Amino acid sequence: MDFENSAPNQPTMAEQAKLNGSASVANTQSVTKRLQSELMALMMSPTPGISAFPDADGNMLHWIATIVGPNDTPYADLNLKLDFQFPADYPYSPPTVLFKTPIYHPNIDFSGRICLDILKDKWVASYSVQTVLLSLQSLLGEPNNASPLNNEAAILHEKDFEEYKRKVLARHVDLDE
Repeated sequence: MDFENSAPNQPTMAEQAKLNGSASVANTQSVTKRLQSELMALMMSPTPGISAFPDADGNMLHWIATIVGPNDTPYADLNLKLDFQFPADYPYSPPTVLFKTPIYHPNIDFSGRICLDILKDKWVASYSVQTVLLSLQSLLGEPNNASPLNNEAAILHEKDFEEYKRKVLARHVDLDE
Protein backbone atom coordinates (compact mmCIF):
# COMPACT_ATOMS: atom_id res chain seq x y z
CA MET A 1 0.00 0.00 0.00
CA ASP A 2 1.32 3.47 -0.94
CA PHE A 3 1.18 5.91 1.99
CA GLU A 4 2.28 8.99 0.03
CA ASN A 5 0.00 12.00 0.26
CA SER A 6 -1.81 12.09 -3.03
CA ALA A 7 -5.27 12.91 -4.22
CA PRO A 8 -7.51 10.05 -5.32
CA ASN A 9 -6.95 9.06 -8.97
CA GLN A 10 -3.72 11.11 -9.07
CA PRO A 11 -0.31 9.52 -9.61
CA THR A 12 1.89 9.16 -6.55
CA MET A 13 5.21 11.01 -6.43
CA ALA A 14 7.01 7.83 -7.49
CA GLU A 15 4.62 7.32 -10.42
CA GLN A 16 4.97 10.99 -11.43
CA ALA A 17 8.77 10.66 -11.45
CA LYS A 18 8.47 7.69 -13.81
CA LEU A 19 6.11 9.64 -16.07
CA ASN A 20 8.47 12.64 -16.14
CA GLY A 21 11.41 10.39 -16.97
CA SER A 22 9.60 8.79 -19.89
CA ALA A 23 8.50 12.23 -21.13
CA SER A 24 12.13 13.34 -21.08
CA VAL A 25 13.19 10.27 -23.11
CA ALA A 26 10.32 10.84 -25.56
CA ASN A 27 11.30 14.51 -25.90
CA THR A 28 14.96 13.62 -26.59
CA GLN A 29 13.80 11.08 -29.18
CA SER A 30 11.61 13.75 -30.79
CA VAL A 31 14.53 16.22 -30.95
CA THR A 32 16.83 13.53 -32.34
CA LYS A 33 14.27 12.56 -34.98
CA ARG A 34 13.89 16.21 -36.05
CA LEU A 35 17.68 16.67 -36.24
CA GLN A 36 18.10 13.44 -38.23
CA SER A 37 15.52 14.77 -40.68
CA GLU A 38 17.37 18.10 -40.96
CA LEU A 39 20.69 16.31 -41.46
CA MET A 40 19.20 14.16 -44.22
CA ALA A 41 17.82 17.28 -45.95
CA LEU A 42 21.24 18.98 -45.78
CA MET A 43 22.91 15.88 -47.23
CA MET A 44 20.35 15.13 -49.95
CA SER A 45 19.98 18.73 -51.16
CA PRO A 46 23.23 20.49 -50.27
CA THR A 47 23.27 24.27 -50.44
CA PRO A 48 26.50 25.75 -51.82
CA GLY A 49 28.56 27.43 -49.12
CA ILE A 50 27.01 25.79 -46.06
CA SER A 51 27.30 22.42 -44.35
CA ALA A 52 26.63 20.95 -40.91
CA PHE A 53 27.09 17.58 -39.25
CA PRO A 54 26.89 16.10 -35.75
CA ASP A 55 30.19 16.33 -33.88
CA ALA A 56 32.88 13.66 -34.21
CA ASP A 57 31.30 11.67 -31.36
CA GLY A 58 28.00 11.50 -33.27
CA ASN A 59 26.18 13.56 -30.64
CA MET A 60 22.99 14.70 -32.39
CA LEU A 61 22.59 17.63 -29.95
CA HIS A 62 26.01 19.09 -30.87
CA TRP A 63 26.85 19.93 -34.48
CA ILE A 64 29.79 21.53 -36.23
CA ALA A 65 28.88 23.71 -39.22
CA THR A 66 30.81 25.50 -41.93
CA ILE A 67 29.93 28.62 -43.85
CA VAL A 68 31.95 29.75 -46.84
CA GLY A 69 32.00 33.53 -46.92
CA PRO A 70 29.79 34.92 -49.67
CA ASN A 71 31.23 36.54 -52.80
CA ASP A 72 31.47 40.33 -52.93
CA THR A 73 32.04 40.55 -49.16
CA PRO A 74 35.24 40.83 -47.12
CA TYR A 75 34.57 37.19 -46.10
CA ALA A 76 34.59 35.84 -49.69
CA ASP A 77 35.93 32.28 -49.78
CA LEU A 78 36.83 32.24 -46.07
CA ASN A 79 35.86 29.02 -44.26
CA LEU A 80 34.07 29.81 -41.02
CA LYS A 81 33.37 27.10 -38.43
CA LEU A 82 30.42 27.27 -36.08
CA ASP A 83 29.24 25.31 -33.07
CA PHE A 84 25.54 24.39 -32.67
CA GLN A 85 24.16 23.21 -29.31
CA PHE A 86 20.53 22.09 -29.46
CA PRO A 87 18.27 22.44 -26.42
CA ALA A 88 16.05 19.61 -25.18
CA ASP A 89 12.98 21.44 -26.52
CA TYR A 90 14.34 22.06 -30.04
CA PRO A 91 12.78 23.15 -32.42
CA TYR A 92 10.57 25.14 -30.04
CA SER A 93 13.65 26.95 -28.74
CA PRO A 94 16.59 28.03 -30.90
CA PRO A 95 19.98 26.35 -30.85
CA THR A 96 22.91 28.13 -29.25
CA VAL A 97 25.22 29.03 -32.12
CA LEU A 98 28.78 30.32 -31.77
CA PHE A 99 31.44 31.13 -34.32
CA LYS A 100 34.50 29.00 -33.52
CA THR A 101 36.58 30.65 -36.24
CA PRO A 102 37.84 34.05 -35.07
CA ILE A 103 35.81 36.64 -36.96
CA TYR A 104 35.64 40.42 -37.13
CA HIS A 105 32.03 41.49 -37.65
CA PRO A 106 29.64 44.10 -36.20
CA ASN A 107 27.14 41.49 -34.97
CA ILE A 108 29.61 38.91 -33.62
CA ASP A 109 31.72 39.46 -30.52
CA PHE A 110 35.26 38.18 -29.94
CA SER A 111 33.89 35.12 -28.11
CA GLY A 112 31.89 34.12 -31.20
CA ARG A 113 28.49 35.09 -29.80
CA ILE A 114 26.03 36.28 -32.43
CA CYS A 115 23.42 39.03 -32.37
CA LEU A 116 20.73 37.78 -34.76
CA ASP A 117 17.01 38.07 -34.07
CA ILE A 118 16.13 34.57 -35.34
CA LEU A 119 18.45 33.10 -32.71
CA LYS A 120 16.61 35.01 -30.01
CA ASP A 121 13.06 36.41 -29.89
CA LYS A 122 12.18 35.89 -33.59
CA TRP A 123 12.80 32.12 -33.55
CA VAL A 124 9.97 29.92 -34.83
CA ALA A 125 9.84 26.13 -34.82
CA SER A 126 9.77 25.95 -38.63
CA TYR A 127 13.34 27.28 -38.80
CA SER A 128 16.12 24.76 -39.29
CA VAL A 129 19.90 24.48 -39.23
CA GLN A 130 19.84 25.39 -42.92
CA THR A 131 17.74 28.51 -42.20
CA VAL A 132 20.21 29.61 -39.52
CA LEU A 133 23.25 29.03 -41.73
CA LEU A 134 21.73 30.90 -44.67
CA SER A 135 20.77 33.79 -42.37
CA LEU A 136 24.29 33.94 -40.98
CA GLN A 137 25.77 33.83 -44.46
CA SER A 138 23.52 36.75 -45.39
CA LEU A 139 24.49 38.62 -42.20
CA LEU A 140 28.14 38.45 -43.27
CA GLY A 141 27.34 40.61 -46.29
CA GLU A 142 24.69 42.77 -44.66
CA PRO A 143 25.49 43.43 -40.99
CA ASN A 144 22.98 45.15 -38.74
CA ASN A 145 25.11 48.11 -37.66
CA ALA A 146 22.23 49.46 -35.57
CA SER A 147 22.58 46.52 -33.14
CA PRO A 148 26.32 45.79 -32.87
CA LEU A 149 28.11 43.46 -30.51
CA ASN A 150 31.40 44.81 -31.89
CA ASN A 151 30.96 48.57 -31.96
CA GLU A 152 34.34 49.23 -33.57
CA ALA A 153 33.52 46.90 -36.46
CA ALA A 154 30.14 48.62 -36.96
CA ILE A 155 31.79 52.05 -37.13
CA LEU A 156 34.54 50.88 -39.48
CA HIS A 157 32.04 49.07 -41.71
CA GLU A 158 30.24 52.39 -42.26
CA LYS A 159 33.12 54.89 -42.20
CA ASP A 160 36.28 53.10 -43.42
CA PHE A 161 35.38 49.96 -45.36
CA GLU A 162 38.99 49.33 -46.51
CA GLU A 163 40.21 49.25 -42.89
CA TYR A 164 37.23 47.03 -42.02
CA LYS A 165 38.24 44.55 -44.74
CA ARG A 166 41.85 44.60 -43.49
CA LYS A 167 40.69 43.75 -39.95
CA VAL A 168 38.41 40.96 -41.23
CA LEU A 169 41.36 39.27 -42.95
CA ALA A 170 43.75 39.93 -40.04
CA ARG A 171 41.36 38.31 -37.54
CA HIS A 172 40.57 35.22 -39.65
CA VAL A 173 42.36 31.96 -38.84
CA ASP A 174 41.54 28.72 -40.66
CA LEU A 175 40.59 25.97 -38.21
CA ASP A 176 41.42 22.37 -39.06
CA GLU A 177 38.53 20.80 -37.16
